Amino acid sequence: MGPHPAVAAIRLAVRRVLHDVLNHHCVQDRHDAPLVLVACSGGADSMALASALAFEAPKLGVRAGGVTIDHGLQEGSDLRAAEVALRLRALKLDPVDVVGVEVGRAGGPEAAARDARYAALDATADRHGASAVLLGHTRDDQAETVLLGLARGSGIRSLSGMAATTGTNGRYRRPFLDVDRQTARTACLIQALPVWDDPHNTDPAYTRSRLRHEGLPALEKCLGKGVVEALARTARLSRDDADALDSWAADAAATVRDDAGTLDVAALFALPAAVRRRVLRRAVVAAGSPAGSLFARHIEEVDRLITAWRGQGAINLPGRVGVRRQGGRLVIRQG
Repeated sequence: MGPHPAVAAIRLAVRRVLHDVLNHHCVQDRHDAPLVLVACSGGADSMALASALAFEAPKLGVRAGGVTIDHGLQEGSDLRAAEVALRLRALKLDPVDVVGVEVGRAGGPEAAARDARYAALDATADRHGASAVLLGHTRDDQAETVLLGLARGSGIRSLSGMAATTGTNGRYRRPFLDVDRQTARTACLIQALPVWDDPHNTDPAYTRSRLRHEGLPALEKCLGKGVVEALARTARLSRDDADALDSWAADAAATVRDDAGTLDVAALFALPAAVRRRVLRRAVVAAGSPAGSLFARHIEEVDRLITAWRGQGAINLPGRVGVRRQGGRLVIRQG
C-alpha cells in the first residue's frame, strides 16, 4: 500500500525539484553530491517540505540539510528555533543551522523581516556551498500574493506572483506552488510531524494575515470555491506574458540609449506603452532607485515626460534619482 495521497503529493513535488538540481550538477563522487537546504520555520508547510526532502534526497544521492531563521520578534523565539532545529536533525538532515537576524524597519515589518530572512538564507547557502534552498510557499500563498499585487496596482509582473525558481543561479526553489496549504498540513498530520503555528499568521495587524483570514474567505463566499486555483493560474499566465514583455524591453533598451546614458525620447515614444515603461523602469533602477520602493505611479510620472510633455520639471524618485527631459533626450541621474 502506497503513502497517503497528501504525503505522495509533497514527495512528488520535491522529487521533481531534486531531479532538476541534479540535472544542473555534475556528480563525480559522494562528496561532490549537491547539497539542498530547506528553509524551515516549524510551520506545517515547511515541516512537510523538510520531511519530503529527508525522504527523497537519499534515494537520489542528494545531501539534505536545513536552516531555521530566528527573527527575534517574539518572546522565546530563540527556544522555538532551537526546537525546530532538533526536529530537522530528527529527520536526519545535516547540516542544520539556526541563524539569528536583526529585523530593521525599512519598508514595513513584513518587508523588513523578509529582507533579513533572505539575507541570512543567502549567507547560509554560500557558507555551505548549497546548490538550492527549498521554500515552503504553497498555492494558497501564491493566491494571496496575486491579490496583494492586484491591490497595489503594480501591473502584470506583480500579478505573476512568486516564481518557482528565483535567486542567483536559481538558488531558491518553491516545490509547493501547485500544492494547497491543507495538503501540506494533512501530510504533517499523517506523519505525526509536530508543527508550530506562528501567531503573526493570524494577527490582523499584518496585511497578509487579514487577506488570508478575511479577504479570501469573503471572495470564496461571493464567487464560490476555486478562487485560489484561479488566482494561481492567473499567476502562471501573467508570468509568461511578463517574461515575454521583459525580454522585448531588454532588447529595446539597447536601441534607445546613447553612449552618454541618456534615452532618446522619439525612440521611446515609438515603443508600445508596456515595453516603454519597462525600459524606463530598468533605466531608473540601473541609476540607483531601489526596485522595492519603485511603484507603477513613479514610472507613470516618468512616462508623461515622453507622452504628455508640457515643459514640466524634473521628477524625483526613490533613491535620490532624478529624471528630466532635456531636448529630445531623457536624462536619469542619481543625486
